[in-house]
Amino acid sequence: MPTDTLLEALPSALDLARFQFAFTVVWHFLFPAFTIGLASYLAVLEGMWLWTGRALYLDLWRYWVKVFAIAFAMGVVSGIVLSYQFGTNWSVFADRTGPLLGPLLGYEVLTAFFLEAGFLGVMLFGLNRVGRGLHFTATLLVAFGTLLSAFWILSANSWMNTPVGYTIGPDGRFLPEDWWAVIFNPSFPYRFLHTVTAAYLTTALIVGAVGAYHLLKDAANARARVMFSMAMWMALFVAPAQLVIGDLHGLNTLEHQPQKVAAMEGHWETRTKAPLVLFALPDQEREMNRLEVSIPGLGSLILGHSFEAEIRGLKAFPPEERPTNVPLVFWSFRVMVGLGLVMIALGLASAWLRWRRRLYTTPWFLRWAVAMGPSGLVAATAGWIVTEAGRQPYTVYGVLRTADSVSPIAAPAVAASLALFVVVYFLVFGAGTWLILRLMSRPPLPEEPAVPAGEPIRTAGITPAPAVEPGRALPRSGGG
Repeated sequence: MPTDTLLEALPSALDLARFQFAFTVVWHFLFPAFTIGLASYLAVLEGMWLWTGRALYLDLWRYWVKVFAIAFAMGVVSGIVLSYQFGTNWSVFADRTGPLLGPLLGYEVLTAFFLEAGFLGVMLFGLNRVGRGLHFTATLLVAFGTLLSAFWILSANSWMNTPVGYTIGPDGRFLPEDWWAVIFNPSFPYRFLHTVTAAYLTTALIVGAVGAYHLLKDAANARARVMFSMAMWMALFVAPAQLVIGDLHGLNTLEHQPQKVAAMEGHWETRTKAPLVLFALPDQEREMNRLEVSIPGLGSLILGHSFEAEIRGLKAFPPEERPTNVPLVFWSFRVMVGLGLVMIALGLASAWLRWRRRLYTTPWFLRWAVAMGPSGLVAATAGWIVTEAGRQPYTVYGVLRTADSVSPIAAPAVAASLALFVVVYFLVFGAGTWLILRLMSRPPLPEEPAVPAGEPIRTAGITPAPAVEPGRALPRSGGG
């Protein structure tokens, strides 16, 4: 094929840059979605050990801290790539929003990341080297650091969806006028609660799946029982709470981004008694749904809390103001909500089996819990797609279009870096994920070994004392 023809067959630089960012951010988001909840879970386990004195909780802490260390490292590495892309593929966006988003991301590094990095070593390697109180404090600070990191990142992302507190300078750059309004923008409280709750639920489902997996092999494993029990308590209470928070977040989105909600719900026409569309194949060219299955009036009741509430459809907005991929937003929303309902069912079933004293010995339920292990990650990814794809065609909603944010870079250059990212990500993060799964496949045991410890090894200078056998005196030098 001639070179010119091959270049013409490539997608545009804009489409390639969007896909590259989507690919890398999905990989990245999988790890914080797990480690935010896992850090808090580790803090709870260590707190329970200190409170009750039961070695079982310490064994579970040691079991999960190794998984946390690997997932945390992969989250940090994958996050660096996102910053790299702001300078290469999205330089116009970085230049125009830099005065506002730059400080928010800088605060995340100066507060959250430094806090995590500063105490992570104490948490991982200091259990037998520092006092219990200091070590527990380090674990708490790492957990707090993950939440603080989510705070700043979600504040920046929420501002991109509901921009307030700014002015646009003569050079077209966004300049902050009210930092309080910028940080606590209209969608931030709902997005923060919704995302953090999703992270806790994601962790609970993974922990529950690991516990169920080992209970299927040995129903008497006390440590697997405890981790499974704690996970099911979380599913019982957090999954319904997530449904309520998600509903509040949806109402906030309806107020500030009605086009996104119209795409989520599959509404094309503006009407009262709008239906709740359960299934459909949205057709953007014909501006209609094919093979629609819906419940009349329920859409207005959910979104407007009244059957007579008027719900605007996509046709109420100019085509250039609508989400660019309605089917993607529509189906991602249904994946997220559908999995959320299954999580609620799992929690309710666990409560019934707990009451019947069959929580740890019911094979069908344990297999269900194992199958639900990755569901939190899938639901969180689907939710991110709804947020980001629903914001299109804007990077800063209603103000800065995505087409005006991309760098002046040729499509072949973006395609080459994208291909490299795909290869490297599947090799590096595939290996890391395999290692995590391998650690999880091991049953939790009494006196669980922790992260490999031992005395530090010096790489320069005199031979370190730990190299000498215990109890053996050092040879005396000189003749004295």
